[in-house]
Amino acid sequence: MRLILLGPPGAGKGTQAQRLVAKHGLAQLSTGDMLRTAVEADTPIGRRAGEIMARGELVPDDVVVGIVSDRIDEPDARRGFVLDGFPRTVPQAHALDRMLKEKGLALDAVIELKVDEARLLERIKKRIADMQARGETLRADDNPEVLRRRLLAYRDQTAPLVTYYRLQSVLRSIDGMASIPEVTSAIDRILQAAKPPTRAAAKSSAKPSTKASANPAAKPAAERATGRASSKAAGAKKSAPPRAAGKTAGPVRKAKGRTGARREASPRKIGRQRRLTKRR
Repeated sequence: MRLILLGPPGAGKGTQAQRLVAKHGLAQLSTGDMLRTAVEADTPIGRRAGEIMARGELVPDDVVVGIVSDRIDEPDARRGFVLDGFPRTVPQAHALDRMLKEKGLALDAVIELKVDEARLLERIKKRIADMQARGETLRADDNPEVLRRRLLAYRDQTAPLVTYYRLQSVLRSIDGMASIPEVTSAIDRILQAAKPPTRAAAKSSAKPSTKASANPAAKPAAERATGRASSKAAGAKKSAPPRAAGKTAGPVRKAKGRTGARREASPRKIGRQRRLTKRR
């Protein structure tokens, strides 16, 4: 199962990605984590990314796609993966499509977590207040103003991906403002619908062939025997000579011919013989 989670910051993509990893054994592919891992592993593409980040520049798309490609080739990603935070732009989506095609892979679903930005800001404010009340340390992005700027960037750069993947018929949208369990259940329903039918289910749902029922070899032995008996009776009836029309049933008398062969006497001849007998 190969998935992409789309949604603005604060929509809960990270939480749902962790649940998918735990439930389905997928690999979570986060671009930030992959970049740090590649740099620490000192891979060729990791060294290039490290040099770029050290200069304070944005890592170009080809480098990010190369890191994602290397991560997909690792053993834990063979069962499937969920991309969190990538792609961020339509050009990155094009590059991802080309890379997956080269590997003979394809996306099973792109799940969009739709949110109401005003309600999302209120949710962030409440979360910040709860964390402060518990004495927890706030993250750098736990700030309504920072979130507002990130929402603007998402709207300009990433939101066009919704249309891009909708045209590919892989986009599925759910309400990201629902509770975490409800969002998880909605994602599970999408994944269940995206699964291909098993071989056993395909066999049970297949309809019996009408040709097989018409084959005599497929019929039970008793039914075949009955069919043979009825066909013999029908053949016997056809072979019997038809009765002559216009003749009534009655005694049939035979007459001998000169050659000694017995012939059937006609009614006129029988009457003539009776009159001759009476005269005598």
